[in-house]
Amino acid sequence: MADSKMPDNQAGHEKGLTVALAGHAGANLVYESAGMLASLLACSYEALVIDNDMLGAINRTIRGIEITPDKLSIETIRSVIYGDGHFLGQDQTLSLMQSEYIYPEVGDRLSPDDWFDAGATSVDQRARDRVREVLSSHFPSHVSPDVDARIRGRFDIRLPIEELTASSTWA
Repeated sequence: MADSKMPDNQAGHEKGLTVALAGHAGANLVYESAGMLASLLACSYEALVIDNDMLGAINRTIRGIEITPDKLSIETIRSVIYGDGHFLGQDQTLSLMQSEYIYPEVGDRLSPDDWFDAGATSVDQRARDRVREVLSSHFPSHVSPDVDARIRGRFDIRLPIEELTASSTWA
């Protein structure tokens, strides 16, 4: 959690530092590590999405670096030194980028020009869009139709299930 009241730089640095240090110290469970703001007085959907990126990256660093003959890449290094002079054309480079790097869902990795051409959005704007997408299309598949009907029978739920199940496995 963070003391910040919104998913901003303060929230990011508070959460990132706290969770990374806890994880690298050996903690395997950190409560309130996603979405929580204002010293646990608030929860933000946007912060949940942003924190998902952060937690994925932190989990990747906790996994560590695997040292194997293949990962040391001696043959690849040799072929680059005596070949093209760069790693971008090597099959192993793409393979390792796909297995060893965590690509953020809402974090921005574009160049400034490409970012500007794409609309110059902030991470909280991109997170807000992702939240709208999820909330407008997701229906929890772990709640059976029978359980949903019993809950709706007991409580005054006015949102029709048809509006929630467009992407559901039951629709």
